[in-house]
Amino acid sequence: MHVGVALGAFAWKGGTAATGETVARIGRTADDAGFALVGVGDHLWQGPHAGGPQAPQLECFTTLATIAAHTRRCRVASFVAGVHFRPPALLAKTVTTLDVLSGGRATLGLGVGWYEDEATGSGIPFPPVAARFEMLEETLRILRGYWHGEQGDERPFQGRHYRVERPLNLPQSLSRPHPPIMLGGGGPRTLRLVARYADACNLSPGPDLPGKLDLLRRLCADAGRDYDAIEKTCALPLDVGPGAAGVEDLIAQLHQLADEGVHTVVGILLSSDDPLRQIEIIGEKVLPVVAGAGPAPVES
Repeated sequence: MHVGVALGAFAWKGGTAATGETVARIGRTADDAGFALVGVGDHLWQGPHAGGPQAPQLECFTTLATIAAHTRRCRVASFVAGVHFRPPALLAKTVTTLDVLSGGRATLGLGVGWYEDEATGSGIPFPPVAARFEMLEETLRILRGYWHGEQGDERPFQGRHYRVERPLNLPQSLSRPHPPIMLGGGGPRTLRLVARYADACNLSPGPDLPGKLDLLRRLCADAGRDYDAIEKTCALPLDVGPGAAGVEDLIAQLHQLADEGVHTVVGILLSSDDPLRQIEIIGEKVLPVVAGAGPAPVES
């Protein structure tokens, strides 16, 4: 099993003036400890789970670029980007740039979004969920065009929500055929898109997880995809507590997820209390224990 970490809260010791150095130290510490991935949530406002709009929130891809500059091995991932925030051309260029500057380590986590107040309060359209799923599928098709060949296939795209006359992409991504795409969400509509377009799914742990993986297996068969080639990831809050309390519970949970077929677990750091210490504890006490658990992680 692989373990990643995602930044979900930013109210750290030292305040705004120390934020840049804290991000850099988180990246270096996670990379040195052996975490497979460092992710950042994609929001303009902080969510209600971590203090709401009055709490600090960093922009996703700028933060990922900073992390990439201070790491050498781990992947850097949006966790997950809202499809309503960026036109597909801008998203393609942003992720390609991150991939080039990180030496081929970018992962695009993408989803339909959920935070309506954030979007409407910021003047960003937030269509109904059915329309956002249409936008997500069109975006995935457009991204394929931008990442096909040496400079994109340059064939026009005309959909219901997007029109791209010339999907030209220079420089191209270092990750070939494209940076891995992970779709967040476990409903049938999302899993259908995973089976058709994505390299990884991202699900929530729980009693319905095996059923969701069974559904994905069936959808892959319908789409002619190899189910085993899709990386199965899960996200869960990460908080081992002071003095490494909760380490054994976390190890047990990770082993259970591995037994259910999960390749990678991404722990979301929501606590404002010393995220570096959390990463150190998990690196020292958890990663060595779960490294060989479960199915072999999919190579990206």
